[in-house]
Amino acid sequence: MTGTDDTALEPPPSGPEPPPSGPEAPTPPRRPVRRHRLRLAVMFCALAAAVVYLLVEGLGSSLNYYETVHQALSRKAALGTTVFRLEGTVAPGTIHPTADGTDFVVSQGSARVAVQSVGSPPELFDKDIPVIVIGHFASPSSDVFMSNQIMEKHSQYYSPVHTASAPARAKSGTAR
Repeated sequence: MTGTDDTALEPPPSGPEPPPSGPEAPTPPRRPVRRHRLRLAVMFCALAAAVVYLLVEGLGSSLNYYETVHQALSRKAALGTTVFRLEGTVAPGTIHPTADGTDFVVSQGSARVAVQSVGSPPELFDKDIPVIVIGHFASPSSDVFMSNQIMEKHSQYYSPVHTASAPARAKSGTAR
């Protein structure tokens, strides 16, 4: 073996052949762009649906309207024993303290509903004031409203009861 054949002198390769380098080298497999975009679109839709659900639930529960006495009586069968807010005016002569709370009647014109309230009424609770009571009818056919909370309805304006005597007391030093 005279030196003209150099390949015979090289040792045989031991192990896997190294990957080719240069411009002819194969590129590693790439993720399909469509699959990646589809995954992002699905995640975005799920996130958007969650945000919409939270907004609807949050706003829906914060918009608790009330039923007037007329509305509640006309929809008594549909309302059944579900909890809702009932708005009316406390009828004079109907407030009776009980061992558990207070019984009274709320009215709107000629419509009247007897209320059995558990717990202490608010401090300003009295006859002829508008109230909202939270509770339910005792049964779908009953005219008795079982309440666990009384809220007084009032306007946003304050007017003192004794406006004429207030400046006189302030000048004489008796105002507290």
